[in-house]
Amino acid sequence: MCEQIQPTQAEIFSFETPLELASGNQLPRYDLIYETYGELNADASNAILVCHALSGDHHVSGVDSDGKPGWWNGYIGPGKAIDTNEFFVVCSNNLGGCRGSTGPTSINPETGKVYGPDFPIMTCRDWVQSQNALREHLGIEQWVALVGGSMGGMQVLQWAIDYPEKLKHAIVIAAAPKLSAQNIAFNEVARRAIMSDPEFHEGRFIEHNTTPKGGLALARMLGHLTYLSDDMMGIKFGRELREGKLQYNFGVEFQVESYLRYQGEKFATKMNFDANTYLLMTKALDYFDPASEFEDDLSKALAQAQAKFLVVSFTSDWRFSPERSHEIVKALLDNDADVSYAEIQSEHGHDAFLLPNAHYEGVFRNYMQRVAQDAQVNGD
Repeated sequence: MCEQIQPTQAEIFSFETPLELASGNQLPRYDLIYETYGELNADASNAILVCHALSGDHHVSGVDSDGKPGWWNGYIGPGKAIDTNEFFVVCSNNLGGCRGSTGPTSINPETGKVYGPDFPIMTCRDWVQSQNALREHLGIEQWVALVGGSMGGMQVLQWAIDYPEKLKHAIVIAAAPKLSAQNIAFNEVARRAIMSDPEFHEGRFIEHNTTPKGGLALARMLGHLTYLSDDMMGIKFGRELREGKLQYNFGVEFQVESYLRYQGEKFATKMNFDANTYLLMTKALDYFDPASEFEDDLSKALAQAQAKFLVVSFTSDWRFSPERSHEIVKALLDNDADVSYAEIQSEHGHDAFLLPNAHYEGVFRNYMQRVAQDAQVNGD
């Protein structure tokens, strides 16, 4: 077994320069919390940025002071696919988050109260702009690779468009060039579940010393449904009953019902995820569509990309299906880009990018060896 990596202490960097947002609004100042793993080499050529998905954060590997494992622990660490004996890995919590970066739970300097619903709408472009400011703060001229799954993969695409000279490799996993109407619909139902909770108070629930736990739990239950495949749910739960027989009531009778309620309750209570953050993150997903600024032509949007690409999809992922990755690959090939593509057999649906899979790990490791060659990790 590989050695368990211990993260460096999470750090917060305060940016006092205003951040101009895609919405036309401005953040007068902001904090980004981040963790780093491994050592930056002398010429800063071995740095990797990991971009997180909707409910992720900066704690991507190791075990924190509360004993919580990183959300991508299986793939980042000494001897793992992203080997921290070779690479210097950075992961930050996105702006608008609730894990330490400036977001709806932060104090609004203009009012002295928490932002709540007054926190401005975020986009992938805004996140990338703030991450680029972090890159400059860390003294990294160019990332040897950017890596992201799901919403994180969208950020990687945005990086390749907005700062093409600042990354050598782009690893886009289980992502899409924009959301389908169905995905936008799922996000809207989740938002309505939160906003319809009587404890939401138009987003000012913190001021009312409460939390819209019921709505947030429903939103997470709906989201969780989209992360799993039908086959995986059948294998895991089937039509198994909790009590062994029908109870003829509206309580929890099937194991799958129990599982979803548990996941929703855990997200709303133990994970203590902020409801306004959930609204912001899903809206950023809805808005992501880089081709819209290039006559709705993804090939034109990616024409300026200079990175080498690895694109990965999973056969049972119906939320961001392999066909959506094919769109990305085609647009890159239209520009004669250096692109590798892998379609991984998996029963785990969208969540597959987080889980153990021998084929996936093999593809990931092999590509990271190529990244390591470009990183000059043994350079002076």
